[in-house]
Amino acid sequence: MTFTTDSSIDAERQAWDAIVVGAGPAGAMAALGLARAGASVLLVEKFDFPREKVCGGCLNGRALGVLDSVGLGTVASQAGGVPIESFRLGQGGRAWNLELPAGMAVSRGPFDQALVRAATDSGASFLPRTEARVASPSREVLRVELEDGRTSRTVEARVVLLATGLSGRGIPEWARPDARITPGSRIGAGCFLDATPSDYPGGTIHMAVGRDGYLGLIRLADGRLHAAAAIEPSALNGGIGPGPIADRILSEAGFPSVAGLREARWKGTVALTRQTHPLGDHRLLILGDAAGYVEPFTGEGIAWALESGRAIVPIALQALKRWEPSMVDQWGAIHRRLVRRRQSFCRAAAIVLRRPVLVRAALDAAAWIPGATAQILQRMNTSRPLVEAS
Repeated sequence: MTFTTDSSIDAERQAWDAIVVGAGPAGAMAALGLARAGASVLLVEKFDFPREKVCGGCLNGRALGVLDSVGLGTVASQAGGVPIESFRLGQGGRAWNLELPAGMAVSRGPFDQALVRAATDSGASFLPRTEARVASPSREVLRVELEDGRTSRTVEARVVLLATGLSGRGIPEWARPDARITPGSRIGAGCFLDATPSDYPGGTIHMAVGRDGYLGLIRLADGRLHAAAAIEPSALNGGIGPGPIADRILSEAGFPSVAGLREARWKGTVALTRQTHPLGDHRLLILGDAAGYVEPFTGEGIAWALESGRAIVPIALQALKRWEPSMVDQWGAIHRRLVRRRQSFCRAAAIVLRRPVLVRAALDAAAWIPGATAQILQRMNTSRPLVEAS
């Protein structure tokens, strides 16, 4: 189904309060909040909608809490989400099972589309299939060139929010921040499988850990199996594709093989773990994955995006009244408190997942001390109140 919006006439405007570039969860959430506050908002997306993403498609309790806090508590289920109740991890022929306090599995295509629809229903305008390039700034506005493959035009905005994903595309040269990629960072890859075995039932995140990385499998509402992997870059150096590597990870973990996994159409990402600083420049703020990313764990990635999209709204509204250079540092401090501190857990988990001995020790400890494990999972699945982001 092709995404359409009833606000296409508004998209012909030449001047906007805010332009948000990137219509993933972070960008859509920011556009929603700004539009609800009465700002004129143009949400721009390079690709067609709906589109799938290289993402595990898991929403943990924290992500669901952010959605509920802005009145979108039912959007995940309406987009075809199914509850996630447990987490099964396999490594070296052994498997451990943990109960999860909350979570849903979604297909990013309909989920992202539902978020964009919420933003346009609140008054934002949406332009898919459009490249946005931020030109040199002036004192009062930023000029943004919009190119849809047929026509090109220039519009103005008092503030621009860049939520352009891991690649950080669209960040202008004059505002190019220091984007540091962690040495040895794994590469993300994902695919969808239509014909899938019953060894991977719904309601469970199945994670296999091997020498070359780890592979997560989740059953979607339409019966497809979504596979998402974090792969060691050295494993890809010999020209082996992600399919055979994923199949090898399953075998090493002792999980059943999946028909079609090796031949599936995989999509990849750039290096997963990176940090960006500073998070903006004159009338320009960076959010979502473009602001920094770490190998995610049990739905943390989408939670970071949703939370940053919600948290940036108050400071963006302040910028519309009066821009101050200190707002870049203010946003950086907010982002560190809400997102980067939580990313430290995933950074530690990534280190553990690289060492089989640590994986076994951690999970054996979890079996012996279930109360501590429950507290960790509960903390991961709890959303902070919006006031902390203001």
